[in-house]
Amino acid sequence: MAISKVKSASITTDAVGPTQLNEASNYAFTGTVTGAGVSATPAFNVRNSGTTVSDNVDTKVAFDNEILDTDNTFDSSTNYRFTPAVAGKYFITCTLYSDASAESIIRSINVTIRKNGTAITGARAITDFRGNNGVGACGTVSTIVTLDTDDYIEFYGKVDVSSGTPYHKEQSHAAGFKIID
Repeated sequence: MAISKVKSASITTDAVGPTQLNEASNYAFTGTVTGAGVSATPAFNVRNSGTTVSDNVDTKVAFDNEILDTDNTFDSSTNYRFTPAVAGKYFITCTLYSDASAESIIRSINVTIRKNGTAITGARAITDFRGNNGVGACGTVSTIVTLDTDDYIEFYGKVDVSSGTPYHKEQSHAAGFKIID
């Protein structure tokens, strides 16, 4: 970027503060500004159609409904994972809504974001209802993670119920987008 000339401007003041901007400047700019913004792609936003899970078992969430997938980087039919194809730092978030059958009581919900199969430190949310049992629960985790082109992100959930069968509701969703190179 080249700036050909910049002239100064002056502000006239009186007892109550600035009153007039004397803008006699002449700005001439030719060129292109680069790096002024970040393209927040690839990006994805996915939902779950509803999945029955085993009690107290960490289970991969099958996000099978794509709301947004800018670069076709989310596999919503086989592996249920995000592989960015573009290296950089990414914001990733996941919210799991879980319920249990009418006679069941949820004790806790655990939501985990995994990178290449390993839980990301600090990306785990546990809602514990022991002592005040609930029928439904929601857990949300978010993180910023550095990803290479072939790294992948998966989402896991574990629901502990006192009886019955837990499931991840269709309102469960995950999203992510690139924030910087």
